[in-house]
Amino acid sequence: MDRWRNMLIGIVAGVLIVAALSYATGLTKLIRSSFGSSTEYKSSESAAAPDLATGEWINSEPLRLKDLRGRVVLIEFWTFGCINCRNTLPFVKSWHDRYQARGLTVIGVHSPEFDEERKVENLRHEVVSLGIRYAVVTDNDYQTWSAYHVEAWPTTFLLDKQGRIRWMHEGEGSYDEAERLIQKLLAENDT
Repeated sequence: MDRWRNMLIGIVAGVLIVAALSYATGLTKLIRSSFGSSTEYKSSESAAAPDLATGEWINSEPLRLKDLRGRVVLIEFWTFGCINCRNTLPFVKSWHDRYQARGLTVIGVHSPEFDEERKVENLRHEVVSLGIRYAVVTDNDYQTWSAYHVEAWPTTFLLDKQGRIRWMHEGEGSYDEAERLIQKLLAENDT
């Protein structure tokens, strides 16, 4: 009888440990998306940004990163149903408005979370409704999301004029840090 009881206790303990780890991992992602975490890379440490996968473009003809060399590029992974994405939107729109003429290109990569977000007509409506004037590309199959190793909405990348990833931020916040880096990257030489 003790043997069965000990085995049952072991099984219950194992299930509880797996549940706790699963919860902790999910909680970590929730915390990162709500409070944010940033990583800045020196130009010597920076990797070339992966290409953008094919998708439908809104507010723009299709863009290719190699054609944007000489410009600083902000790529934001978002979805219109995400409250964290909506909270970052005023900052992204402001950066687009203030720095586009100085060499910043903003690209919104729309990677949907829910089925209604996959429909391009719904996305087009939301882009107009939210007053987004920068380029947005659909990523319904998560190819670009996967290439950038994104784990949460929103996630923002800043690319230097050579197309290298220089900064990544997951979640909300760090707006002053992002703007300082945009200004710094715009001031860097093209080489």
